Amino acid sequence: MKNLWSEQEAAASRQKWAEGSQSALALRIYSSHLLGQNPSLVLHGGGNCSLKSQQTDLLGRQVPALFVKASGHDMGHLTLAGLPGLKLAGLQELQALKNLDDLAMVNQLRSHLFDADAPTPSIEALLHAFLPPRFIDHSHADAILTLSNQTNGAQLLRQALGDQVIILPYVHPGFALAKAAAEAFAAQPTAHGMVLMQHGLITWGEEARTSYDRHIELVTLAENAIQKQIGTPPTLPKIDLQEAKKRYRAIAPQLRGGLSIPSQQPGRPRKRFILRPLIQPESLAMVGDEQSQEQLLTPPLTSDHLIRTKPLGVWIENSRLIPLALSAYREAYLAYVNRYARPDQTPYDSSPRVLFLPGIGAVCAGESADKATVVRDITRQTIQVKSQIAAMGTYKGLSESQLFEMEYHPLQQAKMERQSSPALEGSVAVITGAAGAIGAGICRELLQQGCHVAATDLAGEPLNALVAELAADHPGRVVAVAMDVTSPEGVHEAFGQIIDTWGGVDLVVINAGLAHVSSLEEMSMEAFQRLQRVNVEGTLNLFSETGRLLKKQGSGGDVVLISTKNVFAPGANFGAYSATKAAAHQLARIASLEMAAMDVRVNMVAPDAVFSEGSRKSGLWAEVGPDRMKARGLDEAGLEAYYQNRNLLKSAVTARHVANAVLYFATRQSPTTGATLPVDGGLPDATPR
Repeated sequence: MKNLWSEQEAAASRQKWAEGSQSALALRIYSSHLLGQNPSLVLHGGGNCSLKSQQTDLLGRQVPALFVKASGHDMGHLTLAGLPGLKLAGLQELQALKNLDDLAMVNQLRSHLFDADAPTPSIEALLHAFLPPRFIDHSHADAILTLSNQTNGAQLLRQALGDQVIILPYVHPGFALAKAAAEAFAAQPTAHGMVLMQHGLITWGEEARTSYDRHIELVTLAENAIQKQIGTPPTLPKIDLQEAKKRYRAIAPQLRGGLSIPSQQPGRPRKRFILRPLIQPESLAMVGDEQSQEQLLTPPLTSDHLIRTKPLGVWIENSRLIPLALSAYREAYLAYVNRYARPDQTPYDSSPRVLFLPGIGAVCAGESADKATVVRDITRQTIQVKSQIAAMGTYKGLSESQLFEMEYHPLQQAKMERQSSPALEGSVAVITGAAGAIGAGICRELLQQGCHVAATDLAGEPLNALVAELAADHPGRVVAVAMDVTSPEGVHEAFGQIIDTWGGVDLVVINAGLAHVSSLEEMSMEAFQRLQRVNVEGTLNLFSETGRLLKKQGSGGDVVLISTKNVFAPGANFGAYSATKAAAHQLARIASLEMAAMDVRVNMVAPDAVFSEGSRKSGLWAEVGPDRMKARGLDEAGLEAYYQNRNLLKSAVTARHVANAVLYFATRQSPTTGATLPVDGGLPDATPR
């Protein structure tokens, strides 16, 4: 492993982070970045680091302090805010205790903070407090786990790392581990580091660079030992990745539907998952090996991964076995929980997070795209390490009771219970005509509710600019997908791209539409047919594709058609728009009859006079506005005022109002399908009847 320490970068870190005499803290941040940004050492918030220094208290006294990474913070992007300071002397006194349960330990940690508003320190803070060295680094290095997670792991580690490293059998993280590590250090105070079996590597030093250098040195020794025993890795068989991706696209909706969980509130949205496939030569080769199933269906490399991956994955031989495999997994998971749970412990959801499929590789699930990506990265690392172990010996992970103890750790349980999920977390929505005022407003509100949004429209700058704007606030949860709704093949391919990205679709908002101003007497057939292709045929294409997909997914869903008040109260010189939107509206009513048996609800929202969404102008009013202004002798502002004043509530209808109506249906606030919700401020002539 390459040592990346740079004195020039260390000096720059001092300049950036040092405040007063905090030069050591600046180096603490610098070396944590070096470790945390190396995925073969630390993944997604794992690992830990600390510094023992001084802090000035309110009385002006210099007090011994421990600065340790806060729970949930990322070493690769650590800041001073992520290194809360604690009163070290008080923490060290706790070492005299024989026992300290986890909740009491956290209370002690928070009681010893210099700043009561600081984030909660890591569960391993006492380990850092009880070990004497000034700088301490902790990682989950791949090479160390490759050696430690074998039946003869301690022997392999000793041979690779030498006598200057302490090897500590697995101990549950928290007070017990802190005590055990301190006792082991006291017995060998000249050691350079410590391996926590099935957990990771700890190194230390009086200087930041010393601890970092030792970390890289020990990982390199482990890598060399692995290389010596395995030799040159075998050549991977020739694999057709495109064929694997094609298989994934075909099976993903069924997988995603099977993973979803009905809401505990009847009729409300299901708990859904985002899928991220791991389709690469290494995963395809290992999952394709007949001997690999036993190797892969073993516990995680480290307990740090449990909250992301669950104790075990599931093996699915082919698509026909998806329901059976998922049912068996859920039964086994609940039986595992029941073997160890206390009466006050509630099981987490029983859906697996890692699915192995021959011919595809691995499919990883999470409540959001970010969480699914974390699972995918961990799974990639896990496959690499377990494949190396398979070439060396026999894998040894944590026991079932140890897995449960960590997965249902009281602190973890409390954290899970504190998390409040947005209403549409894990859901995927497709919005057509997204680049317009109404479409953009719907995208924005769905994202606020945790939804993953595929913004679709004709390819071009308006769509790209919208998604760039939305992605700045919602990274990873919005994508631009070019779609011409008049092309059945184009609609099918666009939905396929969304499946590739997130695994499926749950909500389709049919918003794309065209307008045209002309009397019936003067209307050209070409103009009428242009609107018919988009407003009617485009709607039919979307209902057809959506119906096929949601049937395959098998977990219900919602379709919302953005209709118009013109269906009920058409206007003169607006016949093509009114007629074609009425046809689309009728298609939606029929779809509500045909799709109800699949738990797919189809509803309509009928707005009036939505002019703009911020700086985004309505395409419909760009077409209609000039004629309406000319007919009434009004400018643009006057026209908006006219439409506002003609409704009963004297309300200006905005894209957000339309979006809220979509949300009403998407969040299933009532058992409703086939309904039309007016968003028009009250127009008696347009009341559905």
